[in-house]
Amino acid sequence: MSTKTSSLMTWHKDERSNDGIMRHRTDSMAWKSFDELHPSFAIKPRNVRLGLASDGFQQFRNSKTSHSIWYVVLIPYNLPP
Repeated sequence: MSTKTSSLMTWHKDERSNDGIMRHRTDSMAWKSFDELHPSFAIKPRNVRLGLASDGFQQFRNSKTSHSIWYVVLIPYNLPP
């Protein structure tokens, strides 16, 4: 929706250097493997790639409670460092 954000979302395709040094997650083998497995997704550079991380813990270290707290972090991988 924003022209500034839109141009940043294609950074991994347009402006990164391909010198063999890992500087961004786009240089990783996992990124390249995903591109090979899903070529119809990889061909469009504005498709959003997200990373999801979560971790849980019990509140107040009380093992008798039946609930726990989980936080979730969603990370956009398309953006430049």
